[in-house]
Amino acid sequence: MARISQYLASIILVLSVVSVAIGATFIYQAIEKRAWIEEAMRVEKVTLGISEAEVEVGNVVDTAEEAQVAADIIREHRRGIAPTYQSLLGGGKYDSTKPEHLSYTQALNMENYLYMAVLAFGVTTEILGTGVFMIIVGLAFAATGVVLFELAKRTQ
Repeated sequence: MARISQYLASIILVLSVVSVAIGATFIYQAIEKRAWIEEAMRVEKVTLGISEAEVEVGNVVDTAEEAQVAADIIREHRRGIAPTYQSLLGGGKYDSTKPEHLSYTQALNMENYLYMAVLAFGVTTEILGTGVFMIIVGLAFAATGVVLFELAKRTQ
């Protein structure tokens, strides 16, 4: 029985190391991707939805909350051109020479870019949380493995 306990403890300790390593990788990736997203957004220099005072000090849309506000403003403006894409076309085909068609699709593109940023921020937050959870589970596995080894020693 002691031998089985030692074997089980070894498996649990290996799982703990794997869990901590994968958790650390998740945390690293989440931090790196979030920084990349923020920098990519700063390069675009979108200021829609940010106060004049913040724009004057160089603030631009580079957070999920700011991207959500800007995308919602663009959606409202886009719907001012036409409530839906189908109503924009009016039964016809898209014509990029028509200013309202071009404005609508440019707004749609920017709106999607900002909503994708909101999604990306959410995913990186989730991955960060998963990484933290995996490290906690790994530490719990390690403690369990150590306890099993000690119990196996006492039963020999």
